[in-house]
Amino acid sequence: MIELSNIEKRFGDAVILKDISIRIPEGSVTALVGPSGGGKSTLLRCINLLEIPTSGAIRLGEEELSFAPGKRVGWQAIQKIRRQTGMVFQNFQLFPHQTAIENVMEGLVTVLKWPKEKARERAMELLTKVGMAHKADAWPSTLSGGQQQRVAIARALAPSPRVLLCDEPTSALDPELSAEVVDVLGQLAREGTTMVMATHDLRLASKIANDVVFLEAGSVVETGSAKAIFSAPERERTKRFISTINAAHTYDI
Repeated sequence: MIELSNIEKRFGDAVILKDISIRIPEGSVTALVGPSGGGKSTLLRCINLLEIPTSGAIRLGEEELSFAPGKRVGWQAIQKIRRQTGMVFQNFQLFPHQTAIENVMEGLVTVLKWPKEKARERAMELLTKVGMAHKADAWPSTLSGGQQQRVAIARALAPSPRVLLCDEPTSALDPELSAEVVDVLGQLAREGTTMVMATHDLRLASKIANDVVFLEAGSVVETGSAKAIFSAPERERTKRFISTINAAHTYDI
């Protein structure tokens, strides 16, 4: 279970997140959706403390941290939360000087101190899962955007995190390459991987997510099951936003 309680995030005088409380069940996929600037990515990054909340509390598994203005959170406490998460970034963030398999191995060898051979076996297993085993020795610069993102997903999964966090995983890709990534995320969802994704891609959210959180101007407008939000939202603002889904362009997964 992931639980965010009364999360507020400020940058100076600007309030980016306003008293947000959500619960994310294990084994489920939760999509954070809403217009640009609504706080989706900031909220996602608060889960693994890439952004430190100004106030509120986060619970991830057995670990819980509380935040308050002026309260310093220790590095070890942050790491206990962060090591339970894997992160997939919008622009892939692969190391350009490492091959695909070396990118997937990096955290296992450097952070978790796995023997290289064990790390290589795990990396190849995951590259196979995301359909990239044939590109294990390729440099990132030779891969398409969709291929790079699939390698990035494998890297995020390598340490077997409790939750996979995806920050706009398809937004840097054209529709054809997006479909490659959606296929992989759909497979992970069917396998029961806990995921939280911030996305503009409502087609992705409607196909993969169990639950949806609609954010605007740093506040939660509406939450509910994906089926309810996409077929019968309660709030008028949600209805207007959801209507932007183009029914003619859907993912088949």
